[in-house]
Amino acid sequence: MNTEQTTKAYTIERLNTVNLADVEKLHTAVYGRIPAPGFFLKKYDTSFTDVNYIGYVAYNIERIPIGYYGVIPCFIKLAGRTILAAQSADTMTHPQHRFKGLFVELSNLTFQLCRDNGIKLLFGFPNQNSLPGALNKLGWQMTEQMDCFVIPTGGLAWDRVINKLSFLKSTFLNYQQRVIKKQMQSQASIANSVILDGFAGIVRDDDYWRYKTYAQSYIIKLGKSTLWVKIGRELLIGDILTRPEEFDNMLQELKKLARKLGISYLQFHTSPGTTLHKLFTERFTPVPSFPILFQDFEGALPLEQVKFTSADIDTF
Repeated sequence: MNTEQTTKAYTIERLNTVNLADVEKLHTAVYGRIPAPGFFLKKYDTSFTDVNYIGYVAYNIERIPIGYYGVIPCFIKLAGRTILAAQSADTMTHPQHRFKGLFVELSNLTFQLCRDNGIKLLFGFPNQNSLPGALNKLGWQMTEQMDCFVIPTGGLAWDRVINKLSFLKSTFLNYQQRVIKKQMQSQASIANSVILDGFAGIVRDDDYWRYKTYAQSYIIKLGKSTLWVKIGRELLIGDILTRPEEFDNMLQELKKLARKLGISYLQFHTSPGTTLHKLFTERFTPVPSFPILFQDFEGALPLEQVKFTSADIDTF
C-alpha cells in the first residue's frame, strides 16, 4: 500500500517522524494551544510493540495540515493470549475543512494500515458527539459504557486563584511536586486491576512503562494501597490496587492528599463489572462517561471480556 495518496483537494501521507511536526501545527490550529515540544513524537513512538507511527496526515494544496487520525499500538491480554492491539487516539480536522468526509477517509485508511501491520484489535473512547458517526459510518462495535465517579475532597480549588495570579503558577506547580513526591512509591509500575479481576486488559510490562513516561503521572502509596494518579484540575485516578477492607481508609488519605495539592475533586473512570466499580458504586453515584468501542480485525474476539480504567485512556 502506498504511504501517500492524492485526491483532487488534498494529499494524504502516512505518519512519520518528520510530519509529526505538522500534527503539532494542526493541534494548535484546532485547539488554540501549542503542545509541549516533542510530545507527539514520544506519544507515537510505540517501538516497544515493533509497530510505529500508525496514522495519516492530510494536507491541502498549500501543504497546510488539515486533518489527522492516529492510533497507538499496545498489547492486550485476551482469551489466554497476548494480542497486538491499538487505541484510537488523536483525531483532528482543521476548522475550515470539516464536514467534507475527511475524517472517514483517514479512519478507513488507518484501519487498513492496522490490518497490514498485524494489529488484531482497535479500541477507542469517543465523546458523545463522535459516537453516532463511529457506529453508523465506520462500523465500530460498542460493548458498554464506562462510569465516572466524581468525589469532592472538601478542599479549595487553588487553581482558580492561580489562574488569576499567573505569576504564582510555577511556584504552585513546584509545591505540588514536593507534596506528591512524598507519597511516591519506589516502584515505577502498577499491575492492571482489571487483569487481576480476571478480565482482559492492557499489558503493563516494563516496555509499556518506559513508553508511558511521555505523560507525567505518579505511582503513590497510601497505607497498604497503591495508586496511579495524575494531577490536573482534578486528581485523576488511573488505577488502584487495594483490598476492599482498606478502601475507605485509602479514600480518606487520598482526599487529604488532594486537599494539600489544592484540588477539590477526585475523578475515576472504570468499566462496569470490575472490583473497583463495585467498591465505588457502593459509596458514590456513577455518571455515564466514555462509550467503549472496538474494531475487531481478527473476527469473533470475545470483546465483552475487555475492561478498562482511566489509566487506559491515552490522555492519562
